[in-house]
Amino acid sequence: MANDYKRVKKLTYWLLFSVLLVFVLVEAREFLYPIVMALLFAYLLYPVVKRLENWGIPRLLANFVTIITAMALFAGLLLLLYKQLSVFLTDFPQLKEKALANIDLLQAHIDRKFGDESQANERWLRLQVSNAMDLSGSAITNILLATTNTITKFALMPVYIFLMLYYRNKFETFLFKALSSHRHGKVKVMIDEISSVTKHYMGGVVIVILILCVINSAGLLIIGVEYAILLGIVSAFINFIPYFGTLIGGAVPLLYTLVVQGDPQKTLAVLLFFLVVQFTENNILTPNITGSRVNINPLFTILSIIVGGMLWGLPGMFVAVPIMGMFKIYFDNSPNLQAYSFMLGTEGTEEHALTIDKILRFLRLRK
Repeated sequence: MANDYKRVKKLTYWLLFSVLLVFVLVEAREFLYPIVMALLFAYLLYPVVKRLENWGIPRLLANFVTIITAMALFAGLLLLLYKQLSVFLTDFPQLKEKALANIDLLQAHIDRKFGDESQANERWLRLQVSNAMDLSGSAITNILLATTNTITKFALMPVYIFLMLYYRNKFETFLFKALSSHRHGKVKVMIDEISSVTKHYMGGVVIVILILCVINSAGLLIIGVEYAILLGIVSAFINFIPYFGTLIGGAVPLLYTLVVQGDPQKTLAVLLFFLVVQFTENNILTPNITGSRVNINPLFTILSIIVGGMLWGLPGMFVAVPIMGMFKIYFDNSPNLQAYSFMLGTEGTEEHALTIDKILRFLRLRK
């Protein structure tokens, strides 16, 4: 009876802690997510800063040069995107009329095909497309006319990154001082693993995104899609979100080509192009550039992205996977939590994995 009471009491404490944690994460998201994102980008820039320090450049100057260079590259890409968005918004009323005209033609074809002459159906489809385009147009306008609060949050990120890189040894020393000496070895291993996994993951993701910007834009230009550079960059940047990013990123130019340009042949070409891009990204670019550093199975990767989106929106979806990877490393190095590490990881299903050897055996091409 006493053991049952202790178990219920412990479970109650954990439930209360979980509820309070979710409450704090939601209520303080405007303060927390810029710091978490700055932490991830600090890991991204750390190898560059470390290389400059090894060349004899003082840490203060190495941090400053690295962050200014990164900001200049990001500002250049942002300026290109901003110009493309400005042109798109200027042409947006004409594009909307063109899209609605294409919808009317599609609705008329559907009505002739199925013998449905109901005006309500025609108005409903036209209204949905019109509302969707108005919503997307206002969203783009809000991005271009960002509020002072949003600008301030993102303007503080370089400051956070600079201070995190500058005080990185201080944070490590703090942990050693806060914990007993017999745990220092394990803490050092966890710090090194988290640093290695996060910097490789962030570096790999950024390289893949930049490659996709070029591939997507070039492919859409060759196909003849309007605003190819804008759509290529947007679809590439959405790939910051694992799994969902590839699908959403490809859907944007696909829907534009289908609804606005109204060209079935180009739409089919865009669909085939993004199927090739997705295969290339999933099987060539990401495995060879990013690798399997964040060893989280697809189920918990998708769940973490959904939960991150529920808590912090798009920033939450972006930071969910590397944060989950950090927890995985902590579980790996904690004997009492290794069952949770096993649950999060990819091991344990090797016998069911689809391999080339199994395919050849199934086709009876190999014994």
